[in-house]
Amino acid sequence: MDQRLRLLAVLAHPDDESLGVGGALAKYSAEGVETYVVSATRGERGRYFTNDNRPSDDEVGRVREGELRAAAQELGVREVVLLDYRDAELDQANPEEAIGRIVDQIRRVRPHVVLTFDPFGAYGHPDHVAICQFTNAAVLAAADPSVRPGAAPAHQVAKLYYLVLGEEAWAAYQAAFKTLTSRVDGRERRAVPWPEWAITTQVDTRDQWETVWRAVQCHATQLAVYQRLGELSAEHHEALWGSQTFYRALSLVNGGRQRETDLFAGLR
Repeated sequence: MDQRLRLLAVLAHPDDESLGVGGALAKYSAEGVETYVVSATRGERGRYFTNDNRPSDDEVGRVREGELRAAAQELGVREVVLLDYRDAELDQANPEEAIGRIVDQIRRVRPHVVLTFDPFGAYGHPDHVAICQFTNAAVLAAADPSVRPGAAPAHQVAKLYYLVLGEEAWAAYQAAFKTLTSRVDGRERRAVPWPEWAITTQVDTRDQWETVWRAVQCHATQLAVYQRLGELSAEHHEALWGSQTFYRALSLVNGGRQRETDLFAGLR
């Protein structure tokens, strides 16, 4: 029987893996856990350096995919898969198709733990909200053998987590970057901090902050946004990357209100 633990992060864009769950990916890969990343898009609508002489969206996507793969290598990720959706259009994807693609990856990788964004999409980003919804549905569907019969065997994920931040963490994060907002349907969306009491899981990633910072720097096209990070002291970098917090949305192996310190609690 295969006893290797496996972790799958299902995200929306290149750099989500580093800025979002980089500490967790680096920590668990260093411990021998097999870590995988699925990115729904190549981030082709995102920033390209200073945006002067910006090439086509397809070229931006090609460059950003390369940055994603380089960052994943720094984090010790075993494999990166792209789902080939267009940046900023994920919420318009055919739900059955998008869920099916994620189901295929869950059944192929057979992870014990899956990570994704929270239902608020961190700061209301429609792609983040969409990938959360699709991933929730895919975790359920992957365990049902009547879904996509004839494909890989059904697989039951033991634990599903949302990446979440409390108020203090959001304040530190945005001070280091910028105030993150999304403008959707004419209305501005801002970061949605989680109440501290609702955070179920806090993982110590202090030993990984240098690895995460190296991974972040792989995203050279985005460094105009991250330029403040280069001015931070080692102490501030450790404060920023030294802890990862999550909401345990589903667990077949543990429960209760005591805060976890391990995404694999109940599995080892």
